[in-house]
Order: sequence, then C-alpha cells, then structure tokens
Amino acid sequence: MGEEKMLAVKIVSHEGAGRLEVCEVARPAARADRVRVRVMAAGLNRADLLQRRGRYPAPPGAPADIPGLEFAGEVERLGEDARAWALGARVFGITAGGAQAEYVVAPESHLAAVPDGLSFEEAAAVPEVFVTAHDALFTQGGLRTGERVLIHAVGSGVGTAAAQLARAAGAGAVYGTARTPEKIVRAREFGMDEGVVVGDDPRAFAEAVRGWSGGAGVGIVLDLVGASYLDANLDVLAPRGRLLLVGTLGGASAALDFRRVMGKRLRVTGTVLRARSTEEKAAAVRRFGAEVVPLLARRSVRPVVDSAYGLSEADAAYARLESNATFGKVVLNLSPAGLSGKMAFS
Repeated sequence: MGEEKMLAVKIVSHEGAGRLEVCEVARPAARADRVRVRVMAAGLNRADLLQRRGRYPAPPGAPADIPGLEFAGEVERLGEDARAWALGARVFGITAGGAQAEYVVAPESHLAAVPDGLSFEEAAAVPEVFVTAHDALFTQGGLRTGERVLIHAVGSGVGTAAAQLARAAGAGAVYGTARTPEKIVRAREFGMDEGVVVGDDPRAFAEAVRGWSGGAGVGIVLDLVGASYLDANLDVLAPRGRLLLVGTLGGASAALDFRRVMGKRLRVTGTVLRARSTEEKAAAVRRFGAEVVPLLARRSVRPVVDSAYGLSEADAAYARLESNATFGKVVLNLSPAGLSGKMAFS
C-alpha cells in the first residue's frame, strides 16, 4: 500500500514576505493518544505570517513548513491510546503547526467539541483566539466581576473574543482601542462599552480611559500591540492592576519604569500559547471546554469571521490578514467546496 497523501499549504521560501504553495504531502499518522482530524477549516494567525518569513520557526515535533495553529473538522483516525473521541466527532482545537492541510494530528486533550449550530468556518475562528483571551483574562489576569478592562486591538480575533468574554463575565466596563473608527463602531456589537482610535500617540487612550473611568483606571490591560503602548498602559492601570502582554505589533522592546510598577503594585505578565508544554495546553483547552464552549453553544459569545478563502486562495488569505484591515478572523476553507474553489468568499 502506498503512502497516504494530502494537500497542504507549504512554505517553500522565506525570502521577502515568504512564498507559499499548495502541495501534495504525506498525511500525518495518528499514534498513541493522538487523533487525526479531517480539517474542514483552519484559522490564520499573525504567527503564520512570521513563520512564512522565517521569523517564528515551529517548535520541535511540529511541521516546519506547514503553518496553521487552529482548526475545525471531523475525527478521522484514532491512535491506539486515544479514548476521548469517536470517529466522525465534530471537533476544534489548537496545534503547534500543520493545521493548514487536509489532515492534522493533535493530542486528544487539545481538542474540544464543536457546539451544534456552529459551522466549520465559524468553529475554525474560535480556538486560538478564545483560548488565548480566556487564559489571559481569567487564568493569568484573574479578572473579577465589576472590574474595568482595556483591550488593545479590540477589532482583532483575540480582541473581539476578549471583549465578549469580559462582558459575559460581568466586567464593570470594557474599553477598547483600534486604528480605525470603523473597528471601534463594530466592536460595540461584541461587548465593548467605550472605544478610542489611537494614531501615533498612545496618550490618546490614556486620556480617554481617565475620562471614562473618572480617573480610577482599569484593573486589566490586555495588550496585543506591545512596546509603544507601555508607558500609557502603566498610566491607565489602577492600583494592583495587571498588564497582560500578548502581542508585539508595536514593538518588542521598551524601557520599564520600575518605580511606577512598584508604586501601584502592578503585575506584568507575558503570555504565549504556542510554546507551552503539552500539559499546559491541555489545561488551557480543558478550561476553554468547560467555560467557553457552553457560552458558544448558547450564542452568548460568538466567533467573528472577517473572510473565508479556499485552499487555492491561500496567498489572498495571507494578504488579507497582513493588510491590517481585518475585523475578526481570516479562515481557510478546506471542505470539498473550499478545495475545489466552488465557494463564495466573504
């Protein structure tokens, strides 16, 4: 019997912005507690853009040249020790790489059940952003009922997920920042109370938060932008506030004034999902399954799909993500319709 094959998005060059091709490659095997999923849709993330450029290599054990950190599909094969899932089950999950392919293999503990009523495209827009947002706000940040939250890049996938989760948890107020007025307007639909457009001067959001909160500040800042917002973040945090560092679009290095951190007794926490151990990811997915999936099932929170592309349109999907014009998630459709190109793009 010949080797089983599949189609996958493959990074064939790191020159410039990097180059992608849809290639035929070997299907991954499901062994031990691993589960092979027939991928129906896969979400795109900024980590994929960096990996394409050669600036964010996959960790050991993950495919080096097939990007993709999240997926939705159907269980197609079980490893000999896998017990949690039945063949044909609708699942979504996270992986360290390789999701932008017809098949992906993941530990059974890194999967959760897709709620009824959620399409595969919608489901693929969920795992990375909702697990990241939930873990940052609650596990790392300890968000409490009644606390105010500031979310930078509120129109991003993680931003829209965080706003919804904070609202569902009873946050006192959810504030947001974005680069365009349109994103601020749209974010109100997803739980944001007040928002401000930030251009080149981060003091704009510091002044806005001071006004909205009556000078009290916020308990948590979820920062997907990075270094350029650091000083203003320290200003808006209330005593014992928590700064969660999730992204570095605005730079990865800035001077930290220890006296301001110490004086307010602030906590600064960096968090990343991809580099965590199998056990840590399993714990995050378990909490996601227990606390977020029921909200998705009730439609108390919902995925935000910016646009969907077929597999042959991977270059266009990456260009859309890189444009910074997105609101929510860009998704690759790998269903039979997406593979044939016979689908309507958003």
